[in-house]
Amino acid sequence: MSDMIPLLTWLFRRGKCKYCGAPVSSRYFWVELLNGSIWAGIWWQYLIAEANPAKAICFALAASTLVAIIFIDWELYIIPDQINAFLLFVGLAFNGWLYYVKSPAATINGWPSSVVGALVGVGVLWGIAFLGRLLFRKDAMGHGDIKMARGIGAVLFPITAVMSFGLAVALGAVLGVAQVLLRKGEGAAQESEPEGDSAYVPESIGSLLKCGVGYILCIDVIGLFIPKLYRAWFEEDPFEPIEDLEDFEAGHTMIPFGPYLALGAIVAAVFETQLLRAFHSYWQWAAGK
Repeated sequence: MSDMIPLLTWLFRRGKCKYCGAPVSSRYFWVELLNGSIWAGIWWQYLIAEANPAKAICFALAASTLVAIIFIDWELYIIPDQINAFLLFVGLAFNGWLYYVKSPAATINGWPSSVVGALVGVGVLWGIAFLGRLLFRKDAMGHGDIKMARGIGAVLFPITAVMSFGLAVALGAVLGVAQVLLRKGEGAAQESEPEGDSAYVPESIGSLLKCGVGYILCIDVIGLFIPKLYRAWFEEDPFEPIEDLEDFEAGHTMIPFGPYLALGAIVAAVFETQLLRAFHSYWQWAAGK
């Protein structure tokens, strides 16, 4: 049993296996610490300050999913479709429960709140990708980020989701700059060949439009169960292993946005009550009420 105590086992063993002495990555410690802290915040907010166990379960599942995304995307610059699909399912299931208990929060103008949130998530992130491609002729947003925003919208619903995107931008602006500076310092210590842009070819606008429609229709999610549909629409296999991940090296200014999207969503989930209260107060002030 002493090997099964979160956080403490890793500390007591000094980051090494009890039996063979092999080092155990500190990632396990940080994942457990972050996830446990978030769950504690959700427990206090939705089970102590409020009595909303369904939302607590939904946000806890979503938060753990987002923690996984943070560490995966930070290291590998990918967000697996299966994780994004699970995030979407969590939001839809929560909305289904709201329908079951006849909660007014289940719908927005007659539409399921999770569906509206998912559409808003796709619209905002895909819109950024489209404008970036159109104006700067560069890929401004990863497709995994767009699909994750869809799941975030489904879980948080549109207003809170949009606030989480704003938080993500703020976090990215501060922490992203720090990350770039750290990488630049590391790069100065290790000489590397200059990176050229001659081989870089941005995604075509037609492909971006087609993918955007696919994300709205959730073809990427359905395609996990019907791979032929996925291959026909996106022209790639959802289960094909991604090659050369171990050899991949990010440039100094190549910063994944997924971790910041996830952090923004986690903050918005834990402090949703306070954020919505501030939003409504500002809205009334702006309207002169």
